[in-house]
Amino acid sequence: MVKKQDRKKKRQIEIKEPVTYFYIFCEGERTEPNYFEKMKSIINKDAMYKDSVNIEIVGTGMNTLSVLKYAKEYIKRNKINQGEVWCVYDKDDFKPANFNDTEKNMKDLNEQELHYHAAWSNECIEYWFILHFVFFTANSNRRYYFEYLNKKFLELGFGKYKKNDTDIFNILTEYGNPKQAIKWAEKRLDDCQGKTPADSVPATKVHILVQELVKYFPENIKSRYV
Repeated sequence: MVKKQDRKKKRQIEIKEPVTYFYIFCEGERTEPNYFEKMKSIINKDAMYKDSVNIEIVGTGMNTLSVLKYAKEYIKRNKINQGEVWCVYDKDDFKPANFNDTEKNMKDLNEQELHYHAAWSNECIEYWFILHFVFFTANSNRRYYFEYLNKKFLELGFGKYKKNDTDIFNILTEYGNPKQAIKWAEKRLDDCQGKTPADSVPATKVHILVQELVKYFPENIKSRYV
C-alpha cells in the first residue's frame, strides 16, 4: 500500500514547474552585469520563481563578435541544450560589419530549445539608461550620454554617474520611468526599421531582455515596467 505521505510527494513532483534558463553574456565586466544581477536577485527572492528561473550572468570584457564567440564556447563547454542565450554589447567605435554580423550570425545558432538573442545598444548601454529620463533621438556620441547622466544623477543627489555603480538598477527604477523607457526604446526601433544595427543610432534592444526578466518580478516592481 502506498503511504499518504508518498502520494503527496509524488503529486508535488508531478506538478513541479519547468525551469526557464537565461544565459546573459555582457560585453562589460561590471556595468551591465551589475544591472542584471540586481534583476536576478529580485527574481531569486520570490519563492514562486527561485527554483524555476535560473539566470547565469557573465561579464566577458569582450566586444561584439567576441561576446558571441565566448557565449558559443560557454554553451558548448557546459553542454547546454536549452534556454535563452542573450548577448549584451555596444556599438562604440567598433567596425559596423562586426556589429551587424553579431546579430546576423545568431540566427544560424538557434535550435529547437536553445535560442540566441541580441541586446545591443548603439552607441552604448547608457542610451538605455538615458531613456528612463528623456526621449533622446540625436545622433550623438557616448560622451554626451555620460554628460547627461552626470547632470541627472547630480540633480537626484547621487553624485556623478559611475559606470560600475552597483545601485544603477535601483536608481533607474525608482527615480526614472522604466515603463516610458521601454516605449521610447520601441519607438526608436520602429523609427530605424529597415536599417542595419550599425545604422540604427541611437537605438537599443536591451529593453527586450528587460521585458523578459520583469515577467518574474513581484507586482509592486513589475508595475513600473508594464
